[in-house]
Amino acid sequence: MDNKYKKMLAAFASVPFLMVLGNSMLIPEFPKIKSALNINQFQVGLLITLFSASAGIAIPFLGYLSDRIGRKKIVIPSLILYGFGGLIAGLAAIFLGEKAYKVILVSRVIQGIGGAGTAPIIMALVGDIFTSNQRSEALGIIESANGLGKILSPILGAAIALISWYALFFSYAFLAIPITAAIWFLAEEPEDNIKQQSINEYLGNIKEIFKKRGVSLLFSLLGGMVVLFLLFGVLSYLSDILETRYNVKGLIKGLVIAIPISFMSTTSYFTGVYLKNKGKYFKHALALGLTINAIILTLLPFIRNLYLYISILSLLGVGSGLILPSVNTLVTSSAPSEERGGITSLYGSVRFIGVAFGPPTFSLLNRISERVMFFGGAGIGIISAGLIFTFLDEKKIISAEDNGQGSNSEGSNQQDNQQSNNDSS
Repeated sequence: MDNKYKKMLAAFASVPFLMVLGNSMLIPEFPKIKSALNINQFQVGLLITLFSASAGIAIPFLGYLSDRIGRKKIVIPSLILYGFGGLIAGLAAIFLGEKAYKVILVSRVIQGIGGAGTAPIIMALVGDIFTSNQRSEALGIIESANGLGKILSPILGAAIALISWYALFFSYAFLAIPITAAIWFLAEEPEDNIKQQSINEYLGNIKEIFKKRGVSLLFSLLGGMVVLFLLFGVLSYLSDILETRYNVKGLIKGLVIAIPISFMSTTSYFTGVYLKNKGKYFKHALALGLTINAIILTLLPFIRNLYLYISILSLLGVGSGLILPSVNTLVTSSAPSEERGGITSLYGSVRFIGVAFGPPTFSLLNRISERVMFFGGAGIGIISAGLIFTFLDEKKIISAEDNGQGSNSEGSNQQDNQQSNNDSS
């Protein structure tokens, strides 16, 4: 991969990094926000709910538009909207004080809609530009940037909140400016990547994709949803017991939570590189990752030593890091470029579902008992692993590239050959 594409990939990787900060940077500072706005725990939680819900709803529509008018024409305005939402929230906090709550909620909806047009569309754009084995490595880097955002967000949030709690919202606008500029100047979208078609034609093409690769594609999406369901369910529980059981709070708590995410981010990168070189074993990585996660969840209820608990939990990050780059590649390879935005946007919505339902489901199961919670999660993981290993046929998805059904423009193919030559030199 030459310097041109490395710079482009770095710009792309900054987008999911910013997207992750949308929720993760706020959560550690909830007590300050509650106190400043004089609201309760449920009300402060709506800052996360409205962001995620609006993003999940908007993702499929923006994916369709990105296929019709181009990826950059969606990503750049979305980044601006994301930053603008943060700016509104910050200004409302300064000028309205305790009365700013409703305006901040509206700003979070705006941010969510903006966020919907960022990371999922970038994944589609990576699929358009980087082809064949190079795509696995590129998507591994994208997933690592996502993980890095999760690692740093509690630390960044704590540091920025030292200025003021509402400085968190201004930081979204501040960070969006250079990232928007990077995408504007560095991203080069394939010229023949746009296909003008009616919504009926578009939906018909998506339906045809599912008809040809439906079972394999559905189980790929299942893998992405389940891994995030389990990961965020466990992390939400970890956040609680670190304070109640181990009396770990503040910045130290954020650093501890970052450990399994660090393992996930590192594993995601190396998994992407490995799959890029092999060009196969995607479903094996998926099934192995879910099996590892199921085993870890089975062990956790019997461990009380904090150091051993975090060490074992770090393997959950390893399992998750095996899964996400594999799913990313399978999903982006399942459709030709003109429908790829819709498919990756569907994948983005599915990921939001996993993140949204993990914490409350684990919380409800924990009311019965800790073992029911962990064993239930392990059961979901191992059943999913078995179904994926049995029914997912990666050749039906990956072979679309070889048959030309999912290939990009001639220029993109030439680019891929050039990148392959650079890699081998």
